[in-house]
Amino acid sequence: MKYPVSLIALALAAPLAQAADLAAGKAKVETVCAACHGANGASVGDAIPNLAGQKSVYLENQLKALKDGSRKHQVMGAIAAQLSADDIANVAAFFAAQPGAAGTAKSAFLPNLAKTGVSFPEGYRDTFTWYHTINFPATKQVRYYYANPAAMKAAKEGKDLPNGAYLFAEVYSTKLDADKNPIKGSNGFFVADQLLFYTAMARDSGWGQDIPALLRNDEWNYAVFTGAKQHRPGVNQAECLACHKPLDKVSYTFTLKELATVANAK
Repeated sequence: MKYPVSLIALALAAPLAQAADLAAGKAKVETVCAACHGANGASVGDAIPNLAGQKSVYLENQLKALKDGSRKHQVMGAIAAQLSADDIANVAAFFAAQPGAAGTAKSAFLPNLAKTGVSFPEGYRDTFTWYHTINFPATKQVRYYYANPAAMKAAKEGKDLPNGAYLFAEVYSTKLDADKNPIKGSNGFFVADQLLFYTAMARDSGWGQDIPALLRNDEWNYAVFTGAKQHRPGVNQAECLACHKPLDKVSYTFTLKELATVANAK
């Protein structure tokens, strides 16, 4: 069968697809992706998908969509944005080459992301300053945010939050009306009911040194505490780090503007 010369020319001119580098993909997975999806594609939690044995083209297309923003995901978007085209191809090929993970398979957290330098701030009500409140309609929660003196001082001076800064939140369920909707007070915020847990972010010298660059938030670490003021089991710092990663221009903090407003009013 004869083909038109133009088609032959196009075929000869088309660049050959470069084979994915499985070793490079494995290295990237082990340092970053494994924090949530496991080193072999079996994820660390029930809410995170297994990627082992998934089609490489599918994985590559999803990562490209996350990178260019056509697919929205707060955590994965921040990670994919930092991956090169080769990184994406290599990671996708590596996961595709792994045997499919059983539905009950679960990976352990990466040791450097399972630990945190953040401890519970005993007596925070006496030394921290309340600076913000946020309603969370989807979870029927209300959160109260506090900052320690180091964070308040830096915010007032218009500086990045320094080592020693500590931001803390109390998380409450809300009182509900007869239709199970949150009740609002006269200030527009949900009326708090039961204390559920606490969240925290703090920073100190050396706290970021063992965290992969694609996840690192300078020296910030994160923690979740139970109502009994103990570290809550099963918290994966990687998810917090990835979520806050795009906020490098505002000290990796969602509430820096509100913090500065209160600090300057004092």
